[in-house]
Amino acid sequence: MRSKGFDGMVCSIAGVMSAIGDRWGMIILRDLVCGLSRYEDFRKSSGVTNATLSDRLKHLEANGLIERRRYQANPERFEYLLTQKGRQIAPLMPVLAQIGDRLNVSGTSAPPMKVVNRKTGAEVRWSFIDQKTGEQVSPSDLKILEGPGANDLVRWRLSHRDTGTTMPKAIMAASNSG
Repeated sequence: MRSKGFDGMVCSIAGVMSAIGDRWGMIILRDLVCGLSRYEDFRKSSGVTNATLSDRLKHLEANGLIERRRYQANPERFEYLLTQKGRQIAPLMPVLAQIGDRLNVSGTSAPPMKVVNRKTGAEVRWSFIDQKTGEQVSPSDLKILEGPGANDLVRWRLSHRDTGTTMPKAIMAASNSG
């Protein structure tokens, strides 16, 4: 039985997850960020079934994250490319990879991929940046507040946070480790 969707939920995270669809949608986006664009390459990279891959590509396209472009007429074949909207989700991939590396979930003794600055070759790590000063912010200095689009449920959710910290302890611990 499928769970209900996120329609009507006032939550930016739920909205992104709805657009991605599920774990297979995320894996397809990973492959697109890594440079893959063709159906058979997605199949080889992930081992996903044809039915699931076809369904997830249609879902990502319907949500404006990818576009389908014909590259061969006979037989007709398509490649898939990230749209501007899809490229906005792309920064999630290195963050998820770095979290996965910290948790050692790949089963390897070292990270399977790394993200580097194209100009310097130095590894890049995710962090929190103050929009006014441009400086890096410690997770212990973060605080989650209601935004202008908050509804009663968001305000309720935020009213139940741990009052002993300004940021959920889980986020601080994850950001400070590794």
